[in-house]
Amino acid sequence: MGKVRCRKETGSLYFDFFYKKHRCREHTALPDTPTNVKRLEKTLIQIEQEIKAGTFVYARYFPNSKTVAKLAGTIAAAVNGTFPVATTPQSAGFTYPVITAPVKPCPLFKDFAAIWSGENEISWRRSHRRTILDILNGHLLPVFGEMGVGQITKSDILTFRSTLAKVPGRKAETLSAKRINAIMAPLRQILNEAADRYDFTTPYRAIKPLKMTRPDVEPFTFDEVQQIISTVREDFRNYYTVRFLTGMRTGEIDGLKWKYVDFTRRQILIRETIVGGEEDTTKTDSSQREIQMSQTVFDALQAQQLRSGQRSQFVFCNYQGNPMDHNNVTKRIWYPLLKKLGMNPRRPYQSRHTAATLWLASGENPLWIARQLGHSSTEMLFKVYGRFVPNLTRQDGSAFERLLLQHGATTTVTPPGQTPSAANDASTLSAKEI
Repeated sequence: MGKVRCRKETGSLYFDFFYKKHRCREHTALPDTPTNVKRLEKTLIQIEQEIKAGTFVYARYFPNSKTVAKLAGTIAAAVNGTFPVATTPQSAGFTYPVITAPVKPCPLFKDFAAIWSGENEISWRRSHRRTILDILNGHLLPVFGEMGVGQITKSDILTFRSTLAKVPGRKAETLSAKRINAIMAPLRQILNEAADRYDFTTPYRAIKPLKMTRPDVEPFTFDEVQQIISTVREDFRNYYTVRFLTGMRTGEIDGLKWKYVDFTRRQILIRETIVGGEEDTTKTDSSQREIQMSQTVFDALQAQQLRSGQRSQFVFCNYQGNPMDHNNVTKRIWYPLLKKLGMNPRRPYQSRHTAATLWLASGENPLWIARQLGHSSTEMLFKVYGRFVPNLTRQDGSAFERLLLQHGATTTVTPPGQTPSAANDASTLSAKEI
């Protein structure tokens, strides 16, 4: 009885069966997957049934096989119509499945990657388009560019990922798991799309992203925020006041224009951002939002209007009226200020985390906070910031305890050998004492 086997060198499946006392091994281009194995096993059953019935025509299953020449006599008999008419495949209307390479020729990876990016870039933000091109040119094309998109194996993918783990990173010895996952994402998308178009099983199956550690969230306390705002250079005081008390992202506050500041309704409209020095749309649809101004933010923006309102369309700008270079501000203003105040060096993005934790600690509605931050739901809010709330309020469980005391809840403990009534007199403990 024949078998469907896997060739270890390539990971592709092949038939192994006997025909006219010859052992026949016919290879396919199909990778070893449960679906493909089932498919080939059905074909093999059909082949063996035809061999048993004497109707098997080797060339119709494997037209490019070298075994066809060895069995020329059998093929000639089939062509000359030796088989009985009632059992010929033609008369039965049977179509033989030819198990060879995929019917559609697969392009090189570099060519299909160009097609894929060209079709999708219309939906990408400029910053994302630049990121994808950097990943393609810097990582994927040098490795996979000259390979057929349908010839890339799971082993090739895993080997490539393991080499990324050895590439030096900008701020660490090697690339982080987050960065590696970001590089692998376009590869997965390209291979999955090619598999759909050229009828092969994607080699990216069952490859999961690397597990990432939770990013550090180090919000400032309210006292630290006051220290920073009161100590920073006077021309940056309004900038950091708005940044700390609105939770705006770096690109959002650097790209904020006066036309999006509504003093009448006391709202900041987030509609644009600046990424890599270029104006762009917001990060996500939910990022387009209206931030409510507190009185402190309202006063800071009015003071800033006197400073830059006639000089630039941007709320916070340099002396030329252009948007601020956040890298320059971070190096020349932010880190020296933290060092002067004796605070741990933290990214300016921690100002956004600070706004979230202060809002939570003050008892604001979580749904309102999520909308202020541009989150589509409160899930991210509690996942990232919830653990900081008890440390800020110092009241964990106290509300429930006040409820118990308010209603006079008590718990009676009955020692061994005493009746409940006696225990009530001697051992009645309040909920607070327990």
